[in-house]
Amino acid sequence: MKKNIAVLASLLIAFAMSGCKKYTDITPRGSQIVETAQDYYELVSYPNRAYLISNFQYLVDDMWLKESNFIGMTPNINTVHFSFDESVDRVSMIPSSNFYDRAYLYINRWNTIISSVDASKGDENIKALAKAEAKALRAFDHFLLVNVYAKAYNPATAATDGGVCIMDKYDLEAQPTKSTVAQVYEFIQKDIDEAIPYLQAQPVDPYHPSLAFAWALKAKIHLFKREIAQAKAACEKSLSYNNQTFDLVKYTTTQGGPTVTPIIAPNNPEVLSYQYIQGYNETNFGFTWLISPELRALFGNNDARFNMFFNTTNASFLDIGSNAAYYNVAYTRFFYPTVGLKTTEVYLMQAECLARENDLAGAMAVVNTLREKRILSGTIKLPIPATRKETMEIIINERRKEMVLGFNRFFDLKRLNTEPEYAKTIVRTYPLVNKTVPQKTYTLLPNSRLYVIPFPLNILKKNPNLTLNTDEKLPF
Repeated sequence: MKKNIAVLASLLIAFAMSGCKKYTDITPRGSQIVETAQDYYELVSYPNRAYLISNFQYLVDDMWLKESNFIGMTPNINTVHFSFDESVDRVSMIPSSNFYDRAYLYINRWNTIISSVDASKGDENIKALAKAEAKALRAFDHFLLVNVYAKAYNPATAATDGGVCIMDKYDLEAQPTKSTVAQVYEFIQKDIDEAIPYLQAQPVDPYHPSLAFAWALKAKIHLFKREIAQAKAACEKSLSYNNQTFDLVKYTTTQGGPTVTPIIAPNNPEVLSYQYIQGYNETNFGFTWLISPELRALFGNNDARFNMFFNTTNASFLDIGSNAAYYNVAYTRFFYPTVGLKTTEVYLMQAECLARENDLAGAMAVVNTLREKRILSGTIKLPIPATRKETMEIIINERRKEMVLGFNRFFDLKRLNTEPEYAKTIVRTYPLVNKTVPQKTYTLLPNSRLYVIPFPLNILKKNPNLTLNTDEKLPF
């Protein structure tokens, strides 16, 4: 039967969806391939889910571009985003999107399970569990899509802001139209709330969503909606199931680090869900994706997250003198999660909720507990700031250092930019090393249209019902 499940899984992967208009080209095989509730439950486990962020990774203050990949290059989506160029209509520069295709392909997988498992043979409890896990993962994928292709959730405008297509069933004839941001979030919340009562604290493997993961996702949804009390309560529930933090200080000082004691996926106890940017080999992409001089300076000189994992001296991958850095530890030595949820993000969400409720002492207690596992020397416990804004700045910066290289900084900038108190104008001076071209200053305003990524061109052509969420023009 595992062979049959593998056949279905390979079919789901092989047939890329065709946008919102028609997102699958296969017919459910039902009992011909997957016969029992257990089979559907096993189908939930997908060890190599990946979300390539190459359409938008440079729209943040944490990422950097080697100068030879910018100077003299024909304009492309990377150079346009890195230079914050709003004069370009980007649609033709995004002919397709691995991120978009994979997210909806995974949603198609979850919909297959949700719509078919009840008719299968087997234990009713297993059916309920399989359906709940698929709903939790469907919520996760819709959350990613709406935060890339739409404006950040703003209570004042979410009901009218264009969102993404909601895929809630397996239907070959489905031709859904785009929902609003508010409708997408309502759907996501419904999925996660319906899933939680049936999930397990300890699933059979880490690729099945746990209760700790589901409550963490629920916390993130509420936080992004600025529903602070609900977000804080969900953080507490998640941490009641898994509150482990991997001690990088001890790992560095007494255990020899990754060269002596490898920590590979799925053996990192603070990781709540294993998804990747590109695959199981994950942060090896960091050899060519650089973190910015600003983020490097934010780490300082005594942070295990930087000292253990990043390199600043290899001229093959970075410009010496730019103060950029790249991740330099093979995935076979240490798995550093980038896009999946982990306990440390839950702690930082909890700290943010406390700060927003003006419990500054409580917020800093959470932050300092994390720093004890991250900072090697010097000032480990930070004092309590005088204001909420200062406290929030510390928490936001800890999020930048703890959740590097994935899409989390992009999401954070978008959501925080909806609040004047926390909005940031990014200013980038470039190049820093090359002296043959004029140095320029590039600016990304909090309300820039660049923060909303256009739907990929191939999808727009296939589905005329899908309209852009920006004011950019279609090239057809």
